[in-house]
Amino acid sequence: MKKKETKILLVDDEPDILEIVSYNLSAEGYNVSTAEGGHEAIAKAKKEKPHLIILDVMMPEMDGIETCEKMRAIPELSQTIITFLTARGEDYSQVAGFEAGADDYITKPIKPKVLTSKVKALLRRLKEEDQAEDNKTKVGDIIINRDEYKITQNGKDIVLPRKEFELLSLLASRPGKVFKREDILDKVWGNEVVVGGRTIDVHIRKLREKIGDHHFKTVKGVGYKFVL
Repeated sequence: MKKKETKILLVDDEPDILEIVSYNLSAEGYNVSTAEGGHEAIAKAKKEKPHLIILDVMMPEMDGIETCEKMRAIPELSQTIITFLTARGEDYSQVAGFEAGADDYITKPIKPKVLTSKVKALLRRLKEEDQAEDNKTKVGDIIINRDEYKITQNGKDIVLPRKEFELLSLLASRPGKVFKREDILDKVWGNEVVVGGRTIDVHIRKLREKIGDHHFKTVKGVGYKFVL
């Protein structure tokens, strides 16, 4: 995600803070918008769907804690990172912020370089979450999690041995495609020694028992395919 595509919503009732922080983040190349209160911030967040919201705690009418709670109730903002920017450093204020759904806390005054570094770190977290999500594939009623070598079927976690997982992951990567036996051996077992010529068949049988027979179809003389 490029900086100019990264949307940041800055919320504070002090014009000077808005101007200074907005200037520094814009100078870094971010797409920055501002709001001077909770109600305006919620309206803009719904419309713009920012990647990051920097939210002051002490604001009139609707404070940052309440604003954060209302934002967290909006489904479209579930993946948005929210961090508080405030002069208050009391523990109870931070606890209240986290309980409201905030991801982090920045205490002002803060030097521009420190602020931009903090923002980069927060956005890096979002990128890492996106990449982690990329390592999950949903195929029919099955979610394949490559990071954890785990699958979830209809909400139930199923842990597979490594080769069974890799075989399922390969077949499910192209539902309906017939994978030839030699291709399966090459991609799943590689140069490893295969004990017995029926190794694939044994692993397919185990997957049928654990995942469901209807998901695997044998194409005689050719190989196997995954069926939704």
